[in-house]
Amino acid sequence: MSYLRRKIDDTLIEWKKNPDRLPLIIKGPRQVGKTESILHFASSNYENVIYINFVYEPKYKTIASGSYSIEDITKAITLLDNSKKFVPGKTIIVFDEMQEYPEISTSLKFFKIDGRYDVICSGSMLGLDYSRIESNSVGYKMDLEMRGLDFEEFLWAKGYSTSIGEELLENMVELKPYSEAVMLAFNSLFFDYCVLGGMPNVIRSYIATSSFTDVTSLQKQIVLDYEEDIRKYASGVDQTRILNVYRSVVPQLAKEFKKFQFGKVEKKASYKDYWGCIDWLISAGVILGCYNLNFPELPLKGNYVSNEFKLYYGDTGLLISQLDDESQDDLRANRNLGVYKGAIYESSIAESLTKQGYSLYYYKRDDSTLEEDFFIRDAHSLVPLEVKSTGGRSKSLRSLVDGDRYPDIKYGIKLSMGNIGINDNVISFPYFVSFLLKRYMKTKI
Repeated sequence: MSYLRRKIDDTLIEWKKNPDRLPLIIKGPRQVGKTESILHFASSNYENVIYINFVYEPKYKTIASGSYSIEDITKAITLLDNSKKFVPGKTIIVFDEMQEYPEISTSLKFFKIDGRYDVICSGSMLGLDYSRIESNSVGYKMDLEMRGLDFEEFLWAKGYSTSIGEELLENMVELKPYSEAVMLAFNSLFFDYCVLGGMPNVIRSYIATSSFTDVTSLQKQIVLDYEEDIRKYASGVDQTRILNVYRSVVPQLAKEFKKFQFGKVEKKASYKDYWGCIDWLISAGVILGCYNLNFPELPLKGNYVSNEFKLYYGDTGLLISQLDDESQDDLRANRNLGVYKGAIYESSIAESLTKQGYSLYYYKRDDSTLEEDFFIRDAHSLVPLEVKSTGGRSKSLRSLVDGDRYPDIKYGIKLSMGNIGINDNVISFPYFVSFLLKRYMKTKI
């Protein structure tokens, strides 16, 4: 199947246009398409591509052992493979799987100063000691984070125009309901996307066969690969604890009260015992952390309780692959994402917000009389975001919007299967436009 267009494609082209461009580091969870996108860009924009994978070709782990001089590094590469040629001004060097050889990051300063060759590094955030890489190359590199396909990229893969996002956004800005045909089509597409998730190989399999038959086995293998990476890159007691946390995310999401509870991982466990494991998994990009606000007000940064959080999978398709067989059968047979007490809807929105660059926050009042799923913001106000898996009133959302206690909140947004609408400062949008929320917020000047 042909290349799947990604949003990072345009970012890479803009990077190349900058005459003062820095070496680039693209990080992200494994199997989200980093290498494919990099090589697609490289082969389309450079006469000469030098590709080195430190996992498949460990012999290259010696190239900077003697010196970080660019002459010495390029010479070491050509001694290992004399088919690799370095043409100044026309060559890009791609260092892949840099978590296997983080020392290469020290060379980025020298590549930038030398200026003859462009450099892109890539690595899985599982096993990537980024603090070490940052100290080695601070000031001499640019960072990009890449995740799986979002819903807009999925629509492109399905053959929709690259303008589809802007077309859907027009209705949001005008608060104009979509036609019945649009609602039927895009609700169905969004269901398919949630079941598939954003892993490129999973989406390719589905598009090639128009079937979910092989999807679950591919997804389960990715989860097993993540667990294998945890065993490979985590050590000692943390390895077991990290695995236990990762495996606990799905069953804990099935609970009505979704705050992550350490006692469900291990009896008498505490935040102190596990905070490092949580941070490791979040930094690796395989789970998402959503933190409880001290109070729903601006600014959001720093206004949260560090030991009260919900955890989601970074890919909703992988989450679904870990459900019990009965829940999966119900979901596929009835096209019902409401199984697992709304956790799948919540997870899909958490994933969508993260891919737009949002940090995740929720709010649960101490007396448990009010709980809101997520918060975002526009230029002037805090916006509570409620995810409704069923019909009915949004009591907590209404309390936040109408209450005198919350001066930073002027209106709220409700996401559901329903159409666009507005009712007393509560705006309703269908789930399938959640990928447009950041663009919509920019229109609220």
